Amino acid sequence: MTAKPPADILALSVDLMDRSKISGALASTKFVRSITALTDAAHEGSIALVDLGRVEDPALLRAVSGRVIAFGSHVAQDVLDAAAEAGVEALPRSLFFRRLGDGSLI
Repeated sequence: MTAKPPADILALSVDLMDRSKISGALASTKFVRSITALTDAAHEGSIALVDLGRVEDPALLRAVSGRVIAFGSHVAQDVLDAAAEAGVEALPRSLFFRRLGDGSLI
């Protein structure tokens, strides 16, 4: 039996294909369009899914409360590394969406 995801899942993503995949796997996801909106909405106990292509500086992710899982291009290893240094789980897009699809992300 798969565990029920927490009630508050937030996603910073504007790409329609990504949003479709995320909402298909996690129907209760609330989408935001900026790092400021994400920081304002996140709290302890929430999970934030972040498209690193939408974050100017991955260090800004330090201000997001709760668990943060970020995804980005596998060829932008410097961005993935910077996100990891900010204390978030940083995954290449392909791995993020594979885990999202098979239920092992959350």
